[in-house]
Amino acid sequence: MSAVAIDIGSRYARIARVGAHGAPELVELPGAVPGEGLPVPAGEDGRRDAALHAVCSAYVGQHGVPDRLVIVAPRRDRSGPPGHGADASAGLHGTGRTPPPSVLSTPHAVLALLRHAGTATAGRYVVCDLGAAAAEVSVCVVTAGAVAVAGSARHAPADGYGAGFEAALLAEAGLLCDEAGRRVLAGVRAEDGAALRLDLALDRAERNPERFDATAVHRVAGRDITAGAVRLALRRLAAGLDLATAEALDDAAPTEEAPPSAAQAPARTAVDGLVAVGGTARFAPLLRHLTGGGRPLVPLPAGTDPALAAVYGAALVAAGLADPADRYPYAVCVGAHRTAAGRPENQELLVSGAGLLEPGGAAVFAEAGGERLRVRTGPAGAAAGRSVEVRVRDPEGAVSVPVRTLALPGGAEDDRFHLGVRLALDGTARLVLHPLDAGAPVEFPLGELPTDLRTDPEGVRL
Repeated sequence: MSAVAIDIGSRYARIARVGAHGAPELVELPGAVPGEGLPVPAGEDGRRDAALHAVCSAYVGQHGVPDRLVIVAPRRDRSGPPGHGADASAGLHGTGRTPPPSVLSTPHAVLALLRHAGTATAGRYVVCDLGAAAAEVSVCVVTAGAVAVAGSARHAPADGYGAGFEAALLAEAGLLCDEAGRRVLAGVRAEDGAALRLDLALDRAERNPERFDATAVHRVAGRDITAGAVRLALRRLAAGLDLATAEALDDAAPTEEAPPSAAQAPARTAVDGLVAVGGTARFAPLLRHLTGGGRPLVPLPAGTDPALAAVYGAALVAAGLADPADRYPYAVCVGAHRTAAGRPENQELLVSGAGLLEPGGAAVFAEAGGERLRVRTGPAGAAAGRSVEVRVRDPEGAVSVPVRTLALPGGAEDDRFHLGVRLALDGTARLVLHPLDAGAPVEFPLGELPTDLRTDPEGVRL
């Protein structure tokens, strides 16, 4: 079985597969830049679609139609970005012989790579996708069987994130920030000893800018790029990354609607690891800024280019060697009433176990002994149903957080329902009442389910 993954970046469209030795590798295609991928067409309109179809056509022309295809997409696009749905499969070969492609968000693809390597276990990880266009930061909660994004933020300046950095350096050398200029700059930075010289110069300039800011760190097209120019451009990168990180962590903090109580919340836990991927993550001084203050950086598997981390993780998923784990990590429960020995009792009814809900997947229903439970919404013959509290629970930490209290409708004495919950692609949940008769199911909105039960009421701190 052939299985491939595609990641459409702002500059390059990359396709990867798992090679004969069980490790992911970049598939080199005609017209591709070695180690990068096919250049994405210039212009804003439709370039992701054009790049997707171009890379698919190039792959099929050399290797035939793959049996499985996984496409990496930014989280904001996962609910149906142009070209990432059934149309992408049709554009791949025009025959409909392959199943529709699966869509995997960038943080899930990256964590699939790290979980496969054993370097990301249960805990909270901050995935920093540092690209040419933007810095996207996602706070991810990893459990034994699921990965959930608890908060995210994107910093995308008008002139680009990594692109703005390169433009500043090329301007210092009197060059345009085009493909030719970027290749010249990349070649100079890749020279033997260039990274060490840059580190030493930046360290000296940081301690004594008046003396060392004028030190030449690169010579491009006969002109010097100084330590001061690099430090100035680096501050812009660092400020944008800090802004996105702070916003993502704030997004991951508990909401006022359903904060965990002091009794429920566990002790504050530190972030278990920072992950830096994307082309701009190749810049070592930025990584040192990211890990300042002793924050741990999770290493990528040996030899992995950070620009290829997402497509490599997606290739492992496509090949069936890694679980995407794109599921809700906690159990969903509702308050229920039952009669035992003629006496009413309150209890908590498990609707969906931890790691069973998938975004865009089918509803999961409460079961017992492999059979769906039959429930009613109120006392027999009551005109109105009871109010029920929906909660999520971490089975391992015994942390329980309220989500919403719903007023369910009443029903006839013989009315019974299957009770379920489903998760939409946009991350919002619905409680589902499915009548046992031929009636249509009724859904009740729950909003976004809490995704980080380790967070205390004061929020996350790095």
